[in-house]
Amino acid sequence: MADITPQLLAVQLVTGIALGAVYALLAMGLSLIFGMLTVVNFAHGAFFMVGAFLGVYFLGLTGSFWFSLALVPLATGAIGLLTERVLVRPLYGRGIDYPLLLTFGLSYVLVDAMRFVFGIEGLPSSTPVQLRGATNIGIGMFPTYRLFLIAAAAVVIGALWLFIEKTRYGLIIRAGARDPEIVRVLGIDVARVWLLVFGLGTAIAGLAGALAAPTRAVNPEMGITVLAESFVVTVVGGMGSLPGAVVAGLLVGVVFSLTSLIAPDLAELSVFVLMAVVLLVRPQGFFGKAGLMG
Repeated sequence: MADITPQLLAVQLVTGIALGAVYALLAMGLSLIFGMLTVVNFAHGAFFMVGAFLGVYFLGLTGSFWFSLALVPLATGAIGLLTERVLVRPLYGRGIDYPLLLTFGLSYVLVDAMRFVFGIEGLPSSTPVQLRGATNIGIGMFPTYRLFLIAAAAVVIGALWLFIEKTRYGLIIRAGARDPEIVRVLGIDVARVWLLVFGLGTAIAGLAGALAAPTRAVNPEMGITVLAESFVVTVVGGMGSLPGAVVAGLLVGVVFSLTSLIAPDLAELSVFVLMAVVLLVRPQGFFGKAGLMG
């Protein structure tokens, strides 16, 4: 503990924010799908993993990190659209367990598909040339790519907020989450809105995977751990709450990062302890509504 200086704590705090930015993106996709469709998407971590693989693959194919970053959400979003239309839609109205079990099975299908296509060892990933090195942030040197990760997450979160709050489709999504029957009465095709929401949620998960790929090993199992952590974020923030996903994502990232500095062996456990404490004090999470799962 004596070796931990205020400067080191500050740098570790920024590291936690960068990690939390990825958690926030993942949890936003989960919350968006649950808030509108009441579907607990257990394939969300697998879509994150697919996004990471596609990011590395498209980078090798095109030679452009920026082009691959644009292609990944389109590709994963398209897979999400197909998933909702063919697999999830027939299960609406049958209870929350049916789509949960289906997406749980789908996650294994996607993992095996990536093993078959790219191999069990995964793909090597590296930081884009333009974003390598470190930047002085006033409290010390910090990896440039992680600063980019924070900025990119902020842009995506801001764009999603503008879409939900300021556009016609966003208004329909918010109305449909509260009362889909009223939306139907107004002559709006709710099924099309659900399709858009599921595709958007999976696109965000894929983008999070592509952004995180240079910071971690890209392998078929990478989505398993991140799924558990993203569910922790979603529960802490409140099921279905987008502001909760952002706040809780950053909080979980900071808690994990600071615990890694002080007691590395307890880092994984710390996020679940945080969830337990929050649920004891506020069972619906920071911004959730009581009884939402009922």
